[in-house]
Amino acid sequence: MDFMRMTEDKIRKAYEEGQFENLPGYGKPLPKDPLSGVPEDLRMAYRILQNAGFSPEEANLKKELLSIEDLIKQSENEMEKEGLQKKLSEKLLAYNQMLSKKRIKTNSAIFKNYQDKIEKKLFD
Repeated sequence: MDFMRMTEDKIRKAYEEGQFENLPGYGKPLPKDPLSGVPEDLRMAYRILQNAGFSPEEANLKKELLSIEDLIKQSENEMEKEGLQKKLSEKLLAYNQMLSKKRIKTNSAIFKNYQDKIEKKLFD
């Protein structure tokens, strides 16, 4: 007997015995899917990311951090670099706060130092 058939038989038996009648929400409509606005072919990927604790806001903030860092590296104007560094610090603080709400420990100073060392080895 294959797995699908066994599963269907167990569900059918439980239904016939009335085991589904006293469940919370019985007879009520299902809640609206929060990913209903996402195209159907992308929903599964979004659901996997969501279940893994990843959020679109986190990804957008990370992209902003990377683009600001690139601008700092390319800038030759010291005033512009200082402004970008301040903006980077604000975004990094927001990113760390987002991670701490998820109870993910982060130490951006250590990570930044480690990242700089890796970049120097790769690009110098």
